[in-house]
Amino acid sequence: MPDVNDSASAASSPPTAQECLLWYLRGCRAVISIPAVILASSFVGFAALAVEAGFTMAQTVFMTAVIWALPAKVVLIGAVLAGNGLAAAAFAVALSSVRLAPMVVVLVPELRGPRTRNWVLYVLSHFVAVTSWVIALENVRNVPRDLRTSWYAGVGSSLIMLNMVVVAVVFMIADDLPPIISAALFMLTPIYFLTSLWASARERAGHIAMVLGLIMGPLFHLVIPDFSLLATGMAGGGLAYLHHRLSGRGGTT
Repeated sequence: MPDVNDSASAASSPPTAQECLLWYLRGCRAVISIPAVILASSFVGFAALAVEAGFTMAQTVFMTAVIWALPAKVVLIGAVLAGNGLAAAAFAVALSSVRLAPMVVVLVPELRGPRTRNWVLYVLSHFVAVTSWVIALENVRNVPRDLRTSWYAGVGSSLIMLNMVVVAVVFMIADDLPPIISAALFMLTPIYFLTSLWASARERAGHIAMVLGLIMGPLFHLVIPDFSLLATGMAGGGLAYLHHRLSGRGGTT
């Protein structure tokens, strides 16, 4: 179904700097939501984990800025604590972030306008994670096509800056933060990810894949703990795709 803004954007003049700034600020405002609060709470747990692992405030804040997705940062901390080298740690982080590639593929066409340059989309791809992706998919069609990159830049940059501040504050009060509170807040992340993905799934195959993942994950962890996540994703996703094809909905939706 064609976007209602496409034809109007193609015929209109380029947006002004004032319009770009306005929609950037609207993107920042869109972050004021329950998902952002949950994400910030999860970063409290992550910051406490970084403190326990011996990372400095500067290192952890920098990590928050350059490695956006929270699970990837946890993987990096685990790799460092395990004594892995730089190449191994970088590979582990990259492998954990492959799961974001389908999100980028879905979101980028929604952001691309008739005048959008590729390098802008490459930069904005850095902001893609579950929270920003869910916020974008819920709201991006209400944004004029030519101004979607400005709007999403506001969403992504404000989320990152918010959590950089959260991490810095936690380092300042780390001695007074009970470990049980940090652990509980950290667990909000997988709970939020699951509920958000369940709500945003457009086909039954997505729900089936998540249910199979919840069942197979613990089983694979008992058998092949080092590759349990990869095996769960391949097996659960493969079976869900097979169900999708056999149920007669293998075409476009």
